[in-house]
This record gives sequence, C-alpha cells and structure tokens, in this order.
Amino acid sequence: MVAPVEITAASVQCGDVIQVGGQLCRVADLFQLPQGCKQLVFETGELLTMHPRTRLVALRMTRRR
Repeated sequence: MVAPVEITAASVQCGDVIQVGGQLCRVADLFQLPQGCKQLVFETGELLTMHPRTRLVALRMTRRR
C-alpha cells in the first residue's frame, strides 16, 4: 500500500517518492550533512539538499501487519 506522508530531513528514507518540479523522483541514497541537513540522491542521479526545517510530502510504501 502506498500512502502520502510528510517528511523532513530527519524522517526521509530511501525509496520515498517525492514530486520535484512536476516530476516524481525516488530517493536512491542519502547523505548526512552538517547542521542536520541531508542530501538526497535520486535514481535519476539528481541531488536535493534538505534543510532540517524543510517539509515535503512523499509517497511511501507501507507494510501491512
């Protein structure tokens, strides 16, 4: 099941799908940066740096229990 969730630099995960500029991008890798920032690497090779206060909506696979 896929659900929209609000993410921050602290809660973003590999596999999250974020809409950037009208295009859906899947997070392939994450790097911790100074001061709580994270750099996201998308499957397309593009990069996005999230500030600790940045809030985005992502699609995330949820597991059924």
